[in-house]
Amino acid sequence: MTGKNQTTVSEFLLLGLPIQPQHKNLFYVLFLAMYLTTVIGNLLIIILIHLDSHLHTPMYLFLSNLSLSDLCFSSVTMPKLLQIMQSQVPSISYSGCLAQMYFFLFFGDLESFLLVAMAYDRYVAICFPLHYTSIMSPKLCFCLVALSWVLTTFHALLHTLLMARLSFCADNRIPHFFCDMSALLKLACSDTHVNELVIFVMGGIILVIPFLLIITSYARIVSSIIKVPSARGIRKAFSTCGSHLSVVSLFYGTVIGLYLIPSANNSTVKETVMVMMYTVVTPMLNPFIYSLRNQDMKGALGRVICKKKIIFCP
Repeated sequence: MTGKNQTTVSEFLLLGLPIQPQHKNLFYVLFLAMYLTTVIGNLLIIILIHLDSHLHTPMYLFLSNLSLSDLCFSSVTMPKLLQIMQSQVPSISYSGCLAQMYFFLFFGDLESFLLVAMAYDRYVAICFPLHYTSIMSPKLCFCLVALSWVLTTFHALLHTLLMARLSFCADNRIPHFFCDMSALLKLACSDTHVNELVIFVMGGIILVIPFLLIITSYARIVSSIIKVPSARGIRKAFSTCGSHLSVVSLFYGTVIGLYLIPSANNSTVKETVMVMMYTVVTPMLNPFIYSLRNQDMKGALGRVICKKKIIFCP
């Protein structure tokens, strides 16, 4: 495209969610409540794990990082969506759009890697219980967490830099509630083949490989239980892995359904609902999934509350 027909885009317009005007206030209250629940629930988990020494174990180290990732992942998109719904000003600056895309990729990828680390932790706990403390040493746990943060940093940065090299034309309307990478590529005037190739290759690595590792971990757990079947062993496995499997199903189910099994008749509404599932609903549900049936978390909450009562009521 020639320079005469091309303009420099300084901002984008987020068209938001396909909600009827008369329902906007209702959905605003709903989304605000969901976001506040996400923030409070995940902050509570982080604080409890930090304050209670009984929770200073590999599993809860990974869980605290997952809660931080969930909190930030939701915060990347929800405040801007709420602001657009309240002020009716859908604009976001060019740099703000790239920053939102970067952090969306970063925390989405981080959740994927942390779920793999948690699956490996459960595999070791069930299949090698006598060697658990020696295998899941503090050094290994720190390395797994650090590797997750480093890999996601470079992956998100790669896509952001490739997006920054593209030129954008006069059409700056994004039919989404955040700066989605695929939506931005459709607005680009310059050649996007490199971007699309990197998305295909890296997306497969970042999404498929972690998912296969999780499936492998749980396949070995099931195999181990079958070899030595017992009611106690089965109960322990379900109590240990049930919450994690629920989170994995919610996160990967929607992501795979949206990106790896595309449908020609997928409507914008259907895609938006699926994106909302893993960007808003999953981070909100994770604290409930990990806490409601988790006796360790309930015990930690009780101990923290008792300590506060002793401090303030001598």
